[in-house]
Amino acid sequence: MIVAAFLRWVETAKAGDRARAANALARAYLRSAMAPPERNAAHVAMTYLLDDPSPRVRLALAEALADSSDAPRALMVSLSEDQPEIASLPILRSPVLSDSDLVDLAGRGNGVTRALIAARPGLSRGVAGALAEIGDAEEVVVLLENQSASIARLTLKRIAERHGGHDGVRSLLLDRPDLPAAVRQLLVQFVADALSGSAFVRAAIGARRIERITREAGRAATIAILGSVTADELPVLVEHLRAEGRLTPAFLMHALCVGRTDFFASALTTLSSLEERRVRSILATARYHAVRALLESVGLSRDISSVFVEAILLWRNAVQSASADMDNIAPLLIARQHSLGALSAAAGELMDMVAKLAMAEERRRARDYATGLVLAA
Repeated sequence: MIVAAFLRWVETAKAGDRARAANALARAYLRSAMAPPERNAAHVAMTYLLDDPSPRVRLALAEALADSSDAPRALMVSLSEDQPEIASLPILRSPVLSDSDLVDLAGRGNGVTRALIAARPGLSRGVAGALAEIGDAEEVVVLLENQSASIARLTLKRIAERHGGHDGVRSLLLDRPDLPAAVRQLLVQFVADALSGSAFVRAAIGARRIERITREAGRAATIAILGSVTADELPVLVEHLRAEGRLTPAFLMHALCVGRTDFFASALTTLSSLEERRVRSILATARYHAVRALLESVGLSRDISSVFVEAILLWRNAVQSASADMDNIAPLLIARQHSLGALSAAAGELMDMVAKLAMAEERRRARDYATGLVLAA
Protein backbone atom coordinates (compact mmCIF):
# COMPACT_ATOMS: atom_id res chain seq x y z
CA MET A 1 0.00 0.00 0.00
CA ILE A 2 2.84 2.43 0.88
CA VAL A 3 4.59 1.73 -2.43
CA ALA A 4 1.37 2.13 -4.36
CA ALA A 5 0.70 5.47 -2.66
CA PHE A 6 4.27 6.62 -3.33
CA LEU A 7 4.05 5.70 -7.00
CA ARG A 8 0.72 7.50 -7.37
CA TRP A 9 2.26 10.59 -5.74
CA VAL A 10 5.29 10.43 -8.05
CA GLU A 11 3.02 10.64 -11.11
CA THR A 12 1.88 14.18 -10.19
CA ALA A 13 4.67 15.61 -8.02
CA LYS A 14 7.07 18.24 -9.31
CA ALA A 15 10.64 17.24 -10.30
CA GLY A 16 12.19 18.97 -7.30
CA ASP A 17 9.86 17.22 -4.89
CA ARG A 18 10.50 13.88 -6.57
CA ALA A 19 14.26 14.40 -6.30
CA ARG A 20 14.03 15.15 -2.57
CA ALA A 21 11.81 12.14 -2.08
CA ALA A 22 14.21 9.90 -4.01
CA ASN A 23 17.16 11.03 -1.89
CA ALA A 24 15.21 10.55 1.34
CA LEU A 25 13.99 7.12 0.26
CA ALA A 26 17.52 5.96 -0.61
CA ARG A 27 18.96 7.23 2.68
CA ALA A 28 16.18 5.53 4.61
CA TYR A 29 16.88 2.28 2.73
CA LEU A 30 20.53 2.45 3.76
CA ARG A 31 20.24 3.71 7.32
CA SER A 32 16.85 2.77 8.74
CA ALA A 33 15.97 -0.50 10.41
CA MET A 34 13.27 -1.51 7.95
CA ALA A 35 11.30 -4.70 8.13
CA PRO A 36 11.90 -6.99 5.14
CA PRO A 37 8.57 -6.12 3.47
CA GLU A 38 9.27 -2.39 3.82
CA ARG A 39 12.82 -2.86 2.53
CA ASN A 40 11.59 -4.74 -0.53
CA ALA A 41 8.99 -2.02 -1.11
CA ALA A 42 11.67 0.69 -0.95
CA HIS A 43 13.80 -1.30 -3.41
CA VAL A 44 10.87 -1.51 -5.84
CA ALA A 45 10.23 2.23 -5.53
CA MET A 46 13.89 3.12 -6.20
CA THR A 47 13.92 0.80 -9.19
CA TYR A 48 10.85 2.59 -10.52
CA LEU A 49 12.64 5.96 -10.12
CA LEU A 50 15.38 4.81 -12.49
CA ASP A 51 12.97 5.61 -15.32
CA ASP A 52 12.00 9.03 -13.99
CA PRO A 53 12.14 11.54 -16.87
CA SER A 54 13.95 14.13 -14.76
CA PRO A 55 17.75 13.73 -14.40
CA ARG A 56 17.47 15.53 -11.04
CA VAL A 57 15.60 12.56 -9.59
CA ARG A 58 18.10 9.99 -10.82
CA LEU A 59 21.00 12.18 -9.69
CA ALA A 60 19.49 12.46 -6.21
CA LEU A 61 19.23 8.68 -6.09
CA ALA A 62 22.85 8.26 -7.20
CA GLU A 63 24.12 10.81 -4.67
CA ALA A 64 22.50 8.95 -1.79
CA LEU A 65 23.66 5.46 -2.87
CA ALA A 66 27.08 6.02 -4.47
CA ASP A 67 29.31 5.53 -1.44
CA SER A 68 27.47 2.69 0.27
CA SER A 69 28.45 -0.97 0.18
CA ASP A 70 24.79 -1.78 0.98
CA ALA A 71 23.41 -0.13 -2.15
CA PRO A 72 21.56 -2.54 -4.48
CA ARG A 73 24.02 -3.60 -7.15
CA ALA A 74 21.43 -3.68 -9.93
CA LEU A 75 20.52 -0.06 -9.24
CA MET A 76 24.16 1.03 -9.27
CA VAL A 77 24.80 -0.73 -12.58
CA SER A 78 21.77 0.98 -14.10
CA LEU A 79 22.82 4.39 -12.78
CA SER A 80 26.31 3.76 -14.19
CA GLU A 81 24.76 3.64 -17.65
CA ASP A 82 22.89 6.93 -17.23
CA GLN A 83 24.05 10.29 -18.59
CA PRO A 84 27.60 11.27 -17.54
CA GLU A 85 26.68 13.61 -14.67
CA ILE A 86 24.76 10.78 -13.01
CA ALA A 87 26.92 7.85 -14.11
CA SER A 88 30.10 9.47 -12.78
CA LEU A 89 28.96 9.01 -9.16
CA PRO A 90 28.62 5.20 -9.10
CA ILE A 91 31.45 4.62 -11.57
CA LEU A 92 33.94 6.65 -9.56
CA ARG A 93 32.71 5.83 -6.06
CA SER A 94 30.48 2.79 -5.72
CA PRO A 95 32.10 -0.14 -3.85
CA VAL A 96 29.43 -2.59 -5.05
CA LEU A 97 30.54 -2.45 -8.69
CA SER A 98 32.77 -5.45 -9.35
CA ASP A 99 35.60 -5.68 -11.84
CA SER A 100 33.28 -7.70 -14.05
CA ASP A 101 30.69 -4.90 -13.89
CA LEU A 102 33.30 -2.31 -14.85
CA VAL A 103 34.63 -4.38 -17.75
CA ASP A 104 31.08 -4.87 -19.05
CA LEU A 105 30.39 -1.15 -18.71
CA ALA A 106 33.57 -0.36 -20.62
CA GLY A 107 32.53 -2.67 -23.43
CA ARG A 108 28.94 -1.41 -23.65
CA GLY A 109 29.64 2.25 -22.95
CA ASN A 110 31.11 5.09 -24.95
CA GLY A 111 34.34 7.04 -24.55
CA VAL A 112 33.01 9.08 -21.65
CA THR A 113 32.06 5.93 -19.75
CA ARG A 114 35.49 4.42 -20.33
CA ALA A 115 37.23 7.64 -19.28
CA LEU A 116 35.25 7.64 -16.03
CA ILE A 117 36.21 4.02 -15.39
CA ALA A 118 39.85 4.85 -16.15
CA ALA A 119 39.75 7.57 -13.48
CA ARG A 120 38.25 5.32 -10.78
CA PRO A 121 40.47 5.23 -7.66
CA GLY A 122 42.25 1.94 -7.01
CA LEU A 123 41.45 0.54 -10.45
CA SER A 124 42.47 -3.12 -10.71
CA ARG A 125 44.85 -4.66 -13.21
CA GLY A 126 42.08 -6.58 -14.91
CA VAL A 127 39.98 -3.51 -15.63
CA ALA A 128 43.05 -1.52 -16.67
CA GLY A 129 43.91 -4.32 -19.11
CA ALA A 130 40.42 -4.21 -20.61
CA LEU A 131 40.62 -0.45 -21.07
CA ALA A 132 44.04 -0.78 -22.71
CA GLU A 133 42.57 -3.28 -25.17
CA ILE A 134 39.47 -1.32 -26.24
CA GLY A 135 40.03 2.29 -25.15
CA ASP A 136 40.94 5.15 -27.45
CA ALA A 137 44.07 7.20 -26.81
CA GLU A 138 42.23 9.89 -24.83
CA GLU A 139 40.82 7.29 -22.44
CA VAL A 140 44.21 5.63 -22.06
CA VAL A 141 45.69 9.03 -21.14
CA VAL A 142 43.18 9.20 -18.26
CA LEU A 143 44.18 5.68 -17.19
CA LEU A 144 47.90 6.53 -17.19
CA GLU A 145 47.24 9.73 -15.24
CA ASN A 146 45.40 7.72 -12.56
CA GLN A 147 48.26 7.18 -10.12
CA SER A 148 46.22 4.78 -7.98
CA ALA A 149 45.48 2.42 -10.89
CA SER A 150 47.30 -0.90 -10.91
CA ILE A 151 48.65 -1.47 -14.43
CA ALA A 152 50.50 -4.66 -15.37
CA ARG A 153 53.67 -4.55 -17.46
CA LEU A 154 51.92 -6.50 -20.23
CA THR A 155 49.20 -3.86 -20.23
CA LEU A 156 51.81 -1.13 -20.63
CA LYS A 157 53.18 -3.01 -23.62
CA ARG A 158 49.73 -3.30 -25.15
CA ILE A 159 49.12 0.42 -24.65
CA ALA A 160 52.40 1.18 -26.39
CA GLU A 161 51.53 -1.12 -29.29
CA ARG A 162 48.10 0.46 -29.79
CA HIS A 163 48.78 4.10 -28.98
CA GLY A 164 52.55 4.63 -29.09
CA GLY A 165 52.08 7.13 -31.87
CA HIS A 166 50.00 9.43 -29.63
CA ASP A 167 52.17 12.13 -28.03
CA GLY A 168 50.25 12.23 -24.74
CA VAL A 169 50.26 8.46 -24.27
CA ARG A 170 53.92 8.18 -25.21
CA SER A 171 54.95 10.93 -22.79
CA LEU A 172 53.05 9.40 -19.88
CA LEU A 173 54.50 5.96 -20.59
CA LEU A 174 58.06 7.24 -20.77
CA ASP A 175 57.60 8.99 -17.41
CA ARG A 176 56.79 5.70 -15.68
CA PRO A 177 59.65 4.14 -13.67
CA ASP A 178 58.07 0.69 -14.11
CA LEU A 179 58.04 0.83 -17.91
CA PRO A 180 59.76 -2.32 -19.27
CA ALA A 181 62.85 -1.68 -21.38
CA ALA A 182 61.31 -3.48 -24.37
CA VAL A 183 58.34 -1.09 -24.27
CA ARG A 184 60.66 1.90 -23.96
CA GLN A 185 62.50 0.73 -27.07
CA LEU A 186 59.21 0.29 -28.90
CA LEU A 187 58.30 3.90 -28.15
CA VAL A 188 61.68 5.03 -29.47
CA GLN A 189 60.75 3.40 -32.75
CA PHE A 190 57.43 5.26 -32.83
CA VAL A 191 59.33 8.53 -32.46
CA ALA A 192 61.73 7.58 -35.25
CA ASP A 193 58.85 6.58 -37.52
CA ALA A 194 57.03 9.84 -36.82
CA LEU A 195 60.14 11.84 -37.63
CA SER A 196 60.90 9.96 -40.83
CA GLY A 197 57.28 10.28 -41.92
CA SER A 198 57.13 14.06 -41.47
CA ALA A 199 56.68 15.76 -44.84
CA PHE A 200 58.39 18.91 -43.54
CA VAL A 201 61.44 17.07 -42.26
CA ARG A 202 61.75 14.99 -45.42
CA ALA A 203 61.55 18.12 -47.56
CA ALA A 204 64.11 19.99 -45.45
CA ILE A 205 66.66 17.22 -45.05
CA GLY A 206 65.94 14.74 -47.80
CA ALA A 207 64.43 11.29 -47.67
CA ARG A 208 67.67 9.29 -47.73
CA ARG A 209 69.40 11.43 -45.13
CA ILE A 210 66.44 11.45 -42.76
CA GLU A 211 66.22 7.67 -42.99
CA ARG A 212 69.89 7.38 -42.05
CA ILE A 213 69.59 9.93 -39.25
CA THR A 214 66.51 8.33 -37.74
CA ARG A 215 68.07 4.88 -38.00
CA GLU A 216 71.21 6.02 -36.18
CA ALA A 217 69.22 8.04 -33.62
CA GLY A 218 66.95 5.08 -32.93
CA ARG A 219 69.94 2.81 -32.47
CA ALA A 220 71.64 5.30 -30.14
CA ALA A 221 68.45 5.73 -28.08
CA THR A 222 68.08 1.97 -27.71
CA ILE A 223 71.73 1.65 -26.68
CA ALA A 224 71.11 4.30 -24.03
CA ILE A 225 68.13 2.32 -22.74
CA LEU A 226 70.36 -0.73 -22.34
CA GLY A 227 72.32 1.13 -19.69
CA SER A 228 69.41 0.96 -17.24
CA VAL A 229 68.06 -2.51 -18.04
CA THR A 230 67.98 -4.99 -15.17
CA ALA A 231 69.25 -8.53 -15.54
CA ASP A 232 65.69 -9.88 -15.43
CA GLU A 233 64.63 -7.64 -18.32
CA LEU A 234 67.54 -8.45 -20.61
CA PRO A 235 66.17 -11.68 -22.14
CA VAL A 236 62.80 -10.04 -22.82
CA LEU A 237 64.41 -7.03 -24.47
CA VAL A 238 66.73 -9.23 -26.53
CA GLU A 239 63.80 -11.29 -27.76
CA HIS A 240 61.86 -8.12 -28.61
CA LEU A 241 64.78 -6.74 -30.63
CA ARG A 242 65.31 -10.09 -32.34
CA ALA A 243 61.64 -10.27 -33.34
CA GLU A 244 61.85 -6.70 -34.67
CA GLY A 245 64.92 -7.58 -36.74
CA ARG A 246 67.10 -5.09 -34.85
CA LEU A 247 69.89 -7.41 -33.67
CA THR A 248 72.02 -6.38 -36.63
CA PRO A 249 75.83 -6.54 -36.65
CA ALA A 250 75.95 -2.73 -36.48
CA PHE A 251 73.68 -2.66 -33.43
CA LEU A 252 75.60 -5.42 -31.66
CA MET A 253 78.92 -3.71 -32.38
CA HIS A 254 77.58 -0.38 -31.12
CA ALA A 255 76.44 -2.05 -27.91
CA LEU A 256 79.77 -3.81 -27.48
CA CYS A 257 81.85 -0.68 -28.11
CA VAL A 258 80.05 1.35 -25.44
CA GLY A 259 80.25 -1.35 -22.81
CA ARG A 260 76.82 -2.99 -22.93
CA THR A 261 78.56 -6.32 -22.45
CA ASP A 262 75.78 -7.94 -20.41
CA PHE A 263 73.35 -7.23 -23.21
CA PHE A 264 75.83 -8.51 -25.79
CA ALA A 265 76.22 -11.78 -23.86
CA SER A 266 72.45 -12.12 -23.51
CA ALA A 267 71.98 -11.52 -27.23
CA LEU A 268 74.51 -14.22 -28.10
CA THR A 269 72.81 -16.59 -25.66
CA THR A 270 69.46 -16.09 -27.40
CA LEU A 271 70.88 -16.33 -30.90
CA SER A 272 73.10 -19.35 -30.23
CA SER A 273 70.70 -21.34 -27.99
CA LEU A 274 73.65 -22.13 -25.71
CA GLU A 275 73.47 -21.82 -21.93
CA GLU A 276 74.24 -18.31 -20.73
CA ARG A 277 76.98 -19.59 -18.44
CA ARG A 278 78.70 -21.23 -21.42
CA VAL A 279 78.44 -18.09 -23.56
CA ARG A 280 79.85 -15.86 -20.83
CA SER A 281 82.69 -18.30 -20.22
CA ILE A 282 83.67 -18.23 -23.89
CA LEU A 283 83.52 -14.44 -24.04
CA ALA A 284 85.56 -14.05 -20.85
CA THR A 285 88.25 -16.71 -21.16
CA ALA A 286 88.20 -18.64 -24.45
CA ARG A 287 90.89 -18.33 -27.11
CA TYR A 288 90.51 -16.31 -30.30
CA HIS A 289 89.21 -19.15 -32.48
CA ALA A 290 86.64 -20.33 -29.91
CA VAL A 291 85.26 -16.81 -29.58
CA ARG A 292 85.10 -16.45 -33.36
CA ALA A 293 83.35 -19.82 -33.67
CA LEU A 294 80.70 -18.66 -31.19
CA LEU A 295 80.15 -15.45 -33.15
CA GLU A 296 79.89 -17.26 -36.45
CA SER A 297 77.42 -19.75 -34.97
CA VAL A 298 74.92 -16.89 -34.58
CA GLY A 299 75.25 -15.87 -38.22
CA LEU A 300 78.15 -13.42 -38.34
CA SER A 301 80.34 -13.88 -41.38
CA ARG A 302 84.07 -14.65 -41.04
CA ASP A 303 85.23 -11.15 -42.04
CA ILE A 304 82.89 -9.42 -39.59
CA SER A 305 83.45 -11.91 -36.77
CA SER A 306 87.13 -10.98 -36.62
CA VAL A 307 86.19 -7.35 -35.86
CA PHE A 308 83.97 -8.50 -32.99
CA VAL A 309 86.71 -10.74 -31.60
CA GLU A 310 89.10 -7.78 -31.50
CA ALA A 311 86.50 -5.73 -29.63
CA ILE A 312 85.92 -8.54 -27.12
CA LEU A 313 89.67 -8.91 -26.51
CA LEU A 314 89.94 -5.17 -25.90
CA TRP A 315 87.29 -5.42 -23.19
CA ARG A 316 89.13 -8.34 -21.64
CA ASN A 317 92.29 -6.27 -21.46
CA ALA A 318 90.38 -3.36 -19.96
CA VAL A 319 88.91 -5.58 -17.25
CA GLN A 320 92.24 -7.24 -16.46
CA SER A 321 94.02 -3.88 -16.24
CA ALA A 322 91.22 -2.50 -14.03
CA SER A 323 90.59 0.47 -16.32
CA ALA A 324 87.80 1.90 -14.21
CA ASP A 325 87.23 4.89 -16.48
CA MET A 326 86.96 2.78 -19.65
CA ASP A 327 83.44 3.02 -21.07
CA ASN A 328 84.07 3.05 -24.83
CA ILE A 329 86.57 0.96 -26.75
CA ALA A 330 85.79 2.46 -30.17
CA PRO A 331 88.99 4.58 -30.23
CA LEU A 332 91.10 1.54 -29.28
CA LEU A 333 89.42 -0.60 -31.93
CA ILE A 334 90.13 2.02 -34.59
CA ALA A 335 93.76 2.12 -33.45
CA ARG A 336 94.01 -1.66 -33.91
CA GLN A 337 92.32 -1.66 -37.29
CA HIS A 338 95.59 -2.47 -39.05
CA SER A 339 95.67 -5.83 -37.25
CA LEU A 340 92.48 -6.80 -39.05
CA GLY A 341 94.16 -6.75 -42.43
CA ALA A 342 92.28 -5.92 -45.62
CA LEU A 343 88.61 -5.37 -44.85
CA SER A 344 85.66 -6.58 -46.88
CA ALA A 345 82.89 -4.16 -47.79
CA ALA A 346 80.75 -5.34 -44.88
CA ALA A 347 83.62 -5.08 -42.38
CA GLY A 348 84.52 -1.67 -43.79
CA GLU A 349 80.98 -0.37 -43.17
CA LEU A 350 81.13 -1.74 -39.66
CA MET A 351 84.44 0.03 -38.97
CA ASP A 352 83.03 3.26 -40.41
CA MET A 353 80.34 3.08 -37.75
CA VAL A 354 82.98 2.39 -35.10
CA ALA A 355 84.96 5.42 -36.35
CA LYS A 356 81.89 7.63 -35.79
CA LEU A 357 81.62 6.25 -32.26
CA ALA A 358 85.32 6.98 -31.71
CA MET A 359 84.90 10.59 -32.88
CA ALA A 360 81.86 11.01 -30.64
CA GLU A 361 83.89 9.68 -27.72
CA GLU A 362 86.74 12.11 -28.44
CA ARG A 363 84.29 15.01 -28.49
CA ARG A 364 82.77 13.86 -25.20
CA ARG A 365 86.18 13.68 -23.54
CA ALA A 366 87.04 17.13 -24.86
CA ARG A 367 83.82 18.55 -23.42
CA ASP A 368 84.47 16.86 -20.08
CA TYR A 369 88.02 18.25 -20.03
CA ALA A 370 86.84 21.78 -20.84
CA THR A 371 84.11 21.58 -18.22
CA GLY A 372 86.66 20.46 -15.65
CA LEU A 373 88.88 23.44 -16.40
CA VAL A 374 85.95 25.83 -16.01
CA LEU A 375 84.92 24.32 -12.69
CA ALA A 376 88.48 24.40 -11.37
CA ALA A 377 88.97 28.07 -12.29
